[in-house]
Amino acid sequence: MRALLTSLTILSAITLSSAAFAASTTTGTIRAYDMKAMTVTLKNGTKYMLPAAFKNPGLKVGEKVTIAYQAMGKKHQATSITPVMY
Repeated sequence: MRALLTSLTILSAITLSSAAFAASTTTGTIRAYDMKAMTVTLKNGTKYMLPAAFKNPGLKVGEKVTIAYQAMGKKHQATSITPVMY
């Protein structure tokens, strides 16, 4: 019984910790792109911080993109940005 309880406790801890770091996605149109500040702002006003190793795939203001991100308090850390193909 103790082994089962310990296993369930560990499984719960792993599940809850991975859920806390789960990425979300959003789609929108780029309003501003600042490579110096490493940010992308969508037309809805939400600003996303880009990863340090981000390589620009040719993003432009007015382009529709999908952003995968993690919420860190009130900030959004982008994990990937991909142009939406029509």
